[in-house]
Amino acid sequence: MRKSSLARRTELEFASLMIPGLFLFSVGVIVPMLLGFYYSLTSWDGFTKDLPWAGLSNYAKMLADANAVSAWLFTLKFTVLNTVIQNALSLAFAVVLDGNLRGKKVYRTILFVPCLIAPIVAGYIWLRMYSDVLPALNALLGTKINFRLFGSGDTVLPGLLIVNQWQWVGYWMLIYVAGLQSIPVELYEAARVDGASRTRQFLRITLPMLAPAITICVVGITVGSLRVYDLMVSSTSGGPGRSSTSIIYQIYNTAIAGRQYGYGSAMSMTLIFVLLVVAVIQLGALRRREVQL
Repeated sequence: MRKSSLARRTELEFASLMIPGLFLFSVGVIVPMLLGFYYSLTSWDGFTKDLPWAGLSNYAKMLADANAVSAWLFTLKFTVLNTVIQNALSLAFAVVLDGNLRGKKVYRTILFVPCLIAPIVAGYIWLRMYSDVLPALNALLGTKINFRLFGSGDTVLPGLLIVNQWQWVGYWMLIYVAGLQSIPVELYEAARVDGASRTRQFLRITLPMLAPAITICVVGITVGSLRVYDLMVSSTSGGPGRSSTSIIYQIYNTAIAGRQYGYGSAMSMTLIFVLLVVAVIQLGALRRREVQL
C-alpha cells in the first residue's frame, strides 16, 4: 500500500508539471483552431458582430475558386520541388563536410549563417540581387544571362527555390551531419574489410543509419514548404500576376485584405488538415524504415 500511495503521489506530481504547458497549448493552439473551424462555417467579415451561418458553403466555394485552386497548385509544386532539392543538397553538403576536408567548420558556418536571417529579409535581399546586383554582372562581363527571375511567371518558381535553398540548406545540413557522426565507425571498417565500395557503403550503411535524420528533415521541410509566406511578401508579393501566390498568402488576401474572414478560415482549416495528413503519412512511412541502434 505504501508503494502504491507513493507511486500515485509521484504520478500526480508529474501530472501537475504538465498543467502550465497544457494550458498554454490549449489557449494558444486548441482554442484558436476550434474558433477557426466555427468561423469557417459562417460568412463573417471579421469586423462586425454579425456571424451569418454559411454551413459548408465556404468549403464548396473553395473548389470553384480559381484563385484558391491556383494558390494550392503553386504551393504543392513548391513543396514537392523544395522538399526533394533541399534534402538532396543538405545531405550532399553534410557528407562532404563530414569528411576530411580542411576548413570544414568554416564552410558549415558559412552555409548555416543565412538561416539566421528572417525570411522576409532574405526575400528583400534576393529581390535586390535579382533586379540590381546580378544583372549588373551582365554589363560587367558582357553576357546576356536572365537574372531577373522574379520578373516572369515562368522563372519566379526557380527563383524562389534558389532563395529557399540558400537560406535553409545549412540548417538541415547540420541535422544530417549530426546523424552521420552518430554512425559507428566500426560498421565502415567492417565493410571495407569485406571489400565494399564507397557507393555500396553509402547505400547499405549511411542511408539506412540516417533514417531518423531523414525523417526529421523530410517532414520539417515539407511542412515548412506548405506554410511558406514570408518569402513571398517581401520578394514577389504573389506575382507576377498570381504566379507565386501561396495558399497562406491567399488566405491573408481573402480574410484580411478581402474582409472574408469566414471564407479565409475555411481555407485555413483545409491547410491544417493537409498539414496533418501529410505529416502523419510521412512519419508513418519513414518511421518504418528507421534502424534502431
